Amino acid sequence: QLQASGGGLVQAGGSLRLSCAASGRSFSNYFMGWFRQAPGKEREFVAAISGSGGMTYYADSVKGRFTISRDNAKNTVYLQMNSLKYEDTAVYYCAAQPPFYSGYYYRDVSKYNYWGQGTQVTVSS
Repeated sequence: QLQASGGGLVQAGGSLRLSCAASGRSFSNYFMGWFRQAPGKEREFVAAISGSGGMTYYADSVKGRFTISRDNAKNTVYLQMNSLKYEDTAVYYCAAQPPFYSGYYYRDVSKYNYWGQGTQVTVSS
């Protein structure tokens, strides 16, 4: 089970930090991802991180502004979002991908088995 939090309303140029707490004993085995979905649009990849945290991936639209990280001792993955833009407004979801994919499909929504409930991020222009 995944529980996302940290969303809110922020002005353009501001920052937010999202958290995703996971339950279970094998958290460090899972590739974790953040996705977002704006009204009327498909869910899109934002960032992903390997089980150890040693490998990270980002969508071009957030590269250099967002940072994904994880604390396996706390079963938590984070998304630090800086220099937020109006177009970052969306519901943000965390997700876990089973170990047998080895992270090859980190951008693929369909390859994530477990999803959090989503947290709303609204950036005012």
